[in-house]
Amino acid sequence: VKGTQKSGKVTIADCYTEFHNYILEWEPNEYRVYVDDRLVFTFQNEKKGFQVWPFDKRFHLLLNVAVGGNWGGQKGIDDTIFPRSMAVDYVRVYQRK
Repeated sequence: VKGTQKSGKVTIADCYTEFHNYILEWEPNEYRVYVDDRLVFTFQNEKKGFQVWPFDKRFHLLLNVAVGGNWGGQKGIDDTIFPRSMAVDYVRVYQRK
C-alpha cells in the first residue's frame, strides 16, 4: 500500500442471487467503473507519473473471491460467511481502434 490508491464503494443488495454487469472502461486519461450501466467510480490520470497512474503497462484480468486481505490477516476471518462462490456467465474484452 503506497497511499496513492483511489477507491469507491457501492452496495449491491442482490449480488449473491442475481447476475449483474460489472464494466470497466479504461482509457489513457481515466478509467470508469459501472455496475449495470450505472457509473459508480471514476479515476482520472493526474499526470503525476506511474507511481500514481500505473495503468500504462500491460495487465491481465484476474477474477477471484478474495477473503481477508490486510484486515483479515490481522483480525481473522469470519467463518460464518462460507461457503461463497462466484458464478461468471461471460467475460468480454474490447479494444478501441
